[in-house]
Amino acid sequence: MSVALVAGEGSLPEEIASRLAARGEKPVVYALREDYGSLAECAETVVPVLKAELGASLEDMAFRGVKRVMFAGYVPKTMIFRPELLDKMAKRLVENLENRDDHSLLSSIVSVFEMAGFEVTGYTDILSDLLAPVGFIAGREPSEAEFGDVAYGVEIAKTIVPLSFGQSVIVHRRSVVAVEAMEGTDAAILRSAALCKSGVLVKIIKPGQDTRFDIPVVGPKTLHLMKRAGLLCLAVQAGKTLVMSPDEFAASAGEFGIAVVGIDL
Repeated sequence: MSVALVAGEGSLPEEIASRLAARGEKPVVYALREDYGSLAECAETVVPVLKAELGASLEDMAFRGVKRVMFAGYVPKTMIFRPELLDKMAKRLVENLENRDDHSLLSSIVSVFEMAGFEVTGYTDILSDLLAPVGFIAGREPSEAEFGDVAYGVEIAKTIVPLSFGQSVIVHRRSVVAVEAMEGTDAAILRSAALCKSGVLVKIIKPGQDTRFDIPVVGPKTLHLMKRAGLLCLAVQAGKTLVMSPDEFAASAGEFGIAVVGIDL
């Protein structure tokens, strides 16, 4: 049992676990989610972690002989404001952070695992076929107006994403409708609908971001939420964004009339 997968919400942990199992490396899954049935099928074992029990998880990994650790899936950052969900080690980690932005928080957690002797590894090597290509990805080609909003959104994103509180902006007619923060992309999409039932979603990665534990992800659910919010164009950073369930993703983009493109930055 040399590989551990710390699994948050979403389809990404399931895809990683499936591919690890297919090459004979069933992971020990530490499930930061209530529903982990699909993960159990590909795991050596599943350890439910329903709150930030950092110390207990480290001890359990050492006991099981884990050598490598992967982090994947969505975990609400708002957890840091709920001390009842944090063990002593997690509380101390959060309290000692000078900044509590996404990158600082995730980096500090990774550092704790590395100092405990675990190798924190990425997963883009086993998911390379899911990385977004440059140019057309699915659905239809963007209109001229949408291309203009994509270009505008990229310039806005280049300014705010390095501040490390989100990866997405929503733009309509060269106006910023919504900016992703701690709530995550899905919630930002739905929030934008309260202001404007139209627009373009641009998602990029922070320059120098450690992709071992934080890489942009889109999938069919993204498109379903965009449809609800009236967003008809999605632009993601090519080579730095994972497109989950590509066949279903392409079918949904076509059905909803959403233009999806990969941008080269």
